[in-house]
Amino acid sequence: MSGNHTHDHSHATASSPEEALALLKYMLDHNRHHAEELHELAHNFDEVSAELLHDAVDKLGESNDLIEQALSLITNA
Repeated sequence: MSGNHTHDHSHATASSPEEALALLKYMLDHNRHHAEELHELAHNFDEVSAELLHDAVDKLGESNDLIEQALSLITNA
């Protein structure tokens, strides 16, 4: 995990379908990175808290799977 991780979470806007697709791909990768970080952080806490964090990571994974499915539909349309 890197030290200082900062980024802008302003509202996503795109001026073209290509830009929207690129932004969606970036966001999926970004979400996956955060899920990995959260998984690692969970190991620093008590068992109950860690289990909840791991459940959250699982749900992030499910969400990312849905985004990936949408991307597949978009790119294969």
